[in-house]
Amino acid sequence: MSARTPVPPGPPPALPLVVTADPVLLDDLLRLAAVGGTEVDVAPDPVAARSRYPQAPLVLIGADQAAACLRARLPRHQRVVVVSHEPIAPTAWDVARSIGAQHVAVLPAAEPWLTDLFTQPPGPSPAGRVLAVLGGRGGAGASTLAAGLAVTAVREGQRTLLLDADPLGGGLDLVLGWEELDGLRWAAIAEAGGHVDPSALLRALPHRGDLVLLSYGRSAAQPVPPEAMAITMDVARDRRDLTVVDLPRHLDGAAVIALEAADRAYLIVPAELRATAAAARVAAAARLHCRHLSVVVRGPSPGRLKAREVARSLGLPLAGSLRPEQALCHGLERGHAPTAEGRGPLAELCRRLLKDRTDAGTAEAA
Repeated sequence: MSARTPVPPGPPPALPLVVTADPVLLDDLLRLAAVGGTEVDVAPDPVAARSRYPQAPLVLIGADQAAACLRARLPRHQRVVVVSHEPIAPTAWDVARSIGAQHVAVLPAAEPWLTDLFTQPPGPSPAGRVLAVLGGRGGAGASTLAAGLAVTAVREGQRTLLLDADPLGGGLDLVLGWEELDGLRWAAIAEAGGHVDPSALLRALPHRGDLVLLSYGRSAAQPVPPEAMAITMDVARDRRDLTVVDLPRHLDGAAVIALEAADRAYLIVPAELRATAAAARVAAAARLHCRHLSVVVRGPSPGRLKAREVARSLGLPLAGSLRPEQALCHGLERGHAPTAEGRGPLAELCRRLLKDRTDAGTAEAA
């Protein structure tokens, strides 16, 4: 009789997060959490809260930190409550709404309600996954990989949203061959502010079948306002099976919001020494906002660098490597969407990446 291999325990479940530097308010919330039968995670400010914020099943923000959380542009969360000891001013209500708070609780009157809230299990989180793609240097192929992932996902039956978040890129509409399709671009979403109906938004964007695109217009592209990106990510999580975001190398406020919402991020790097050195800077910035960052290495390598060597030098897991694909280059120049035929190295890599839900990528030699 063979012995059974013990299964290592999974990570402990995330705790409710309390964000406050007010010692009196913190004592009250710790007491209510104990009555509700749970422990809490505590952060004195949004800087300390940022890494724990997305995973927390419940976030309680003290009124003393609400404005700071808004300035910090924390990612949207499904369960946020602002808590205060005093009735808050009308301007503070605006701040609470802007950070996505569903309720404002004033103590001591709200103590029974908060105690019940601590006892409630978290509701179902939106099912949609988010993947982000960054280039290690200009021309690395991030837009092609992002488009390939989106097209492959649709081929596999997933309702997919492809977001172009790089204002200095060539445009994902060109990568897909969709530049002539009618539909809203980022400028219209930014003008709408927070007044966006999710279903109407998805219908108004350029789309073919289950693939929807949000990109820039052909005129000079302005950076996406962080508020517009936050709203778009909420819609994506709620209404799409998968969202793929093409991010700029220099992360602006909107890119940070998208990266923090991503379940995984892929840094694509040509197998060259200078490209690897440039990618190290991009990786250092991206690591601050996404825990699951891995590298895709694109050949050929003039100096015979191996994909594993590039990944090792960056200190990142290797998600995969790409061989040169002449037919892909020709197709892109003619407006043919990458991976549309489902063949070739890029299509194969995209299928593997879409199946990869683990913390580490699959190593592959270049």
